[in-house]
Amino acid sequence: MTKFRKLLVTGADGFIGSHLTEALVRRGYDVRAFTLYNSFNSWGWLDHAAEDVQGKFEVFAGDVRDPHGVKEAMKGCDAVLHLGALIAIPFSYHSPDTYVDTNIKGTLNVLQAARDLGISKVVHTSTSEVYGTAQYVPIDENHPLQGQSPYSASKIGADQMAISFYRSFELPVGIIRPFNTYGPRQSARAVIPTIITQLAAGKNSIKLGAVHPTRDFNFVKDTVQGFIHMLESPSSVGEVINIGSNFEISIGRTAKLIGELMGREVEWVTDEVRIRPDKSEVERLWADNRKAFELLAWSPDYAGEDGFRRGLQETIAWFSNPRNLEQYKASIYNI
Repeated sequence: MTKFRKLLVTGADGFIGSHLTEALVRRGYDVRAFTLYNSFNSWGWLDHAAEDVQGKFEVFAGDVRDPHGVKEAMKGCDAVLHLGALIAIPFSYHSPDTYVDTNIKGTLNVLQAARDLGISKVVHTSTSEVYGTAQYVPIDENHPLQGQSPYSASKIGADQMAISFYRSFELPVGIIRPFNTYGPRQSARAVIPTIITQLAAGKNSIKLGAVHPTRDFNFVKDTVQGFIHMLESPSSVGEVINIGSNFEISIGRTAKLIGELMGREVEWVTDEVRIRPDKSEVERLWADNRKAFELLAWSPDYAGEDGFRRGLQETIAWFSNPRNLEQYKASIYNI
């Protein structure tokens, strides 16, 4: 196991990034959290960081699209966890240019700064969306890549940029490829918070898109541990590694399970605005996580249907807290 002195976490203000920042601080790391600059001086979810980590991390407000700011943020660090990205698939239909700028060019800025500064380790964040609809299951890291949305295409480009810096310049990069992460703080654009927030707001009939596709849901605590294993394991350099639960479930079955755990009878109506174009919908995702176990000694604590239920219970409890729920607009569709 390799430990580093000072870490930069891009996208630290987001869903996974804020949980990761907290976990790294608790692990004893000196963390610099790169957050998206805004005039409200908001640090995103880090404004709501757990009490035991508040004031124990440094914040750098900037934009990954700016190479100068990225390099300034990275100075004095010896490892980088790059999570900063645009991730909403529907918004990528609306504004694909921003996904190229943020996800591809932003990643290039991180890689170039890391190369210039002699950074000892870079963990780049991929996504299971790069696989598109499964051609075989479970999906291992050799599965073909398919750009079925501008978002997934931009992440394929970012991943290939990261791999190229490893192959061309020997930059010590590892690529983590999480499947569908869920948990407290997730955006309401994602399906599990969409279901929970509508039920918690008292709705009897919830609005959903397609309910037949299947997903491999990964509880955020497991995803965070995957990042830490990627960071600390020398075996991750030059590798692409899936982080998934190896459990497949449909959106419809997920909705029924959430209703069962919340003591509600779930009915849904199809909201056309939430339906992806036919050839863009990823119909099936199911992770083969053997490589993560073999190279990183990582395996999910929230595995199988039992683990999924436990993760959902923690997620429901968080969203059901009125102070958390009031931060969401359950009555509108968030792209």
